Amino acid sequence: MTDTAPISTPFTAESTAEEVIDGIDLTGRRAVVTGGASGIGAETARVLAGAGAQVTLAVRDVREGRRRAAELAAATGNEEIRVAPIDLSDRKSVAGFLAAWDGPLNILVNNAGVMASPEVRTPEGWELHFTTNHLGHFALSVGLHRALAAAGGARVVSVASGAHKHSPVVFEDIHFRSRPYDPWAAYAQSKTANALFAVEAWERWESDGIAVNSLTPGAVRTRLQRHVGGDGTERGHAASGGTDGAGGRPGWRTPGQGAATSVLLATSSLLEGVGGRYFEDCNEAPLDEDGSGRGVAPHAVDPEAAARLWQISVETLTA
Repeated sequence: MTDTAPISTPFTAESTAEEVIDGIDLTGRRAVVTGGASGIGAETARVLAGAGAQVTLAVRDVREGRRRAAELAAATGNEEIRVAPIDLSDRKSVAGFLAAWDGPLNILVNNAGVMASPEVRTPEGWELHFTTNHLGHFALSVGLHRALAAAGGARVVSVASGAHKHSPVVFEDIHFRSRPYDPWAAYAQSKTANALFAVEAWERWESDGIAVNSLTPGAVRTRLQRHVGGDGTERGHAASGGTDGAGGRPGWRTPGQGAATSVLLATSSLLEGVGGRYFEDCNEAPLDEDGSGRGVAPHAVDPEAAARLWQISVETLTA
């Protein structure tokens, strides 16, 4: 965690993405939003497109992506909404996306994810949450590094979750080969990885003008809850890190409120030159050193853990 003063903004947990981006012109800028066909990702994409950005929806279901792109174009009047296939759990799919990408990239929102899935392993034997939520986004981000650097002042947004507090990255057994599989522990570990990625990416990429930050969007009823019935259960809500932003009481947010912090990190001039930090409720989160439930756990912003995760991720993907 940085020793400098925490970043504060005029926005709160109740602010929407529309309010955050008001007055910002993204004409001529290019953005990629993973998981941009539904939920928070779709709202993030809609608002970025509404501000004039060319937006690529990086999605697993291309048919659904095209349907959503048509809806977003109709809603915003922006015809520069594209769809590209990507399965973040598949190295070849990520490589295919990267091979097809051409030119600079101003904004990358690593938004897609899976939560509380039954035990699933990739052909490599990797656990699904860690692979989809972290390794896939890691490979995508690193693969787009040159495009981000070429844009000048690019932003990378890593969508984590308050659920990170339930588990650090268990380096000794990341893929649950020795310990019993637990879907919530697997999800929590992957969300810690999302936050740690921002810490180390900023350390490595600051000199390239690429700002990387992470956030929790709070709890929003989306397809992310499909493995817990999608019914807003208290366990699912708590595990996904949901609060209402007012004293930490449980509460669900609208997609617009859920996307607000992502859009803030992607576009706001208030965050020029800011990186390696974790945000909630549109403001930098304090360290949660006493387990109060508010803020970010120290293990999610530990620079040593971040550097170790980066090295392990490189070794895993190149093995």
